[in-house]
Amino acid sequence: MITFKNVTKKYPDGTEAVKSINLSVKDGELLTLIGPSGCGKTTTMKIINRLIEPTDGEVFIHNKNIQEYNIHELRWNIGYVLQEIALFPHMSIEENISVVPEMKKWNKKDLTNRIDELMTMVGLDPEVHRKRKPSELSGGQQQRVGVLRALAADPDIILMDEPFSALDPISREQLQKDILSLHKEIRKTIVFVTHDIDEALAMGDRVCLMQNGEIVQVDKPQNLILHPANSFVEDFIGGRKSPWQTAVDVIIDQTQQHVYSLQEFEAGALPVDETYTVKKSNGNFAFGVHKGRKVDMPVIEHGNTLAEAMSFFEQENYSLLPVTRNNELIGTLSYKDMVLHLKKHRRTKGEVIQS
Repeated sequence: MITFKNVTKKYPDGTEAVKSINLSVKDGELLTLIGPSGCGKTTTMKIINRLIEPTDGEVFIHNKNIQEYNIHELRWNIGYVLQEIALFPHMSIEENISVVPEMKKWNKKDLTNRIDELMTMVGLDPEVHRKRKPSELSGGQQQRVGVLRALAADPDIILMDEPFSALDPISREQLQKDILSLHKEIRKTIVFVTHDIDEALAMGDRVCLMQNGEIVQVDKPQNLILHPANSFVEDFIGGRKSPWQTAVDVIIDQTQQHVYSLQEFEAGALPVDETYTVKKSNGNFAFGVHKGRKVDMPVIEHGNTLAEAMSFFEQENYSLLPVTRNNELIGTLSYKDMVLHLKKHRRTKGEVIQS
């Protein structure tokens, strides 16, 4: 989808914001860019829509050099969400969302339907909110509108530049969940810049960690935590989080020893004294089995924290539960896995484990 080949950005004063980076962003992937201030993450993102032109190297979208695109068409097909939101204050919510589709000559009926669809998708009732001005909305609602404006013309790529950093913690956490849910539904390619490592790990299918204009490691969140490329990665991630805030995919059992196929289940040769999960032929979770019977097991999303996962175990009497990413069954989480992880992270002798 997006490919950087030896891309460098050097300014007249000699500063190299980006140093010969090579990076590929997969189709439908949410890639987070993270690193210290001045590491080059925002520059890297802005090179994609040519808000910043590289000094050397090439960037390709759909295997076509971005220099070959008409710059207006390039930007029309790349949604952009800013930290400052930057809604037009004198325009209604529907007018703000309509900006790019109107430039692309969408007909009125299609545009009205699109606005209704998008607003409903993020919990903004079109009948209530479409005629309101931005000043009549909360900060979280305004940021949702900013996201919808970026999505309105159905672009292939969305760039998000620290979009939640100005929000309060509750609004920020809710919007993170909204974007993950939205991404699961629409599968756009998203490049998401953040300075918050917790946000980067929670949001990203993969995380790109940068330092001094260079890419240090690009990896799945769990690999970044479990297998840091060097001491910088290890130090940057740090151990400052409560173990209860660890994402479950960091500690899940990926061996598939408690996962069976539908064919194996239907053949009837599986143990009756174990709790296990069954997956479909496409890898998606099908159902759980407990004491030899099919059960409607709750599903834990890969980005859920251990604190959130614990609530599922408290509701059900199962020894393990399925963990999914975009509906795909990626492993199982057991109560024992959680206890061992929490015990390992006790910081002082005699510390009591509690949620």
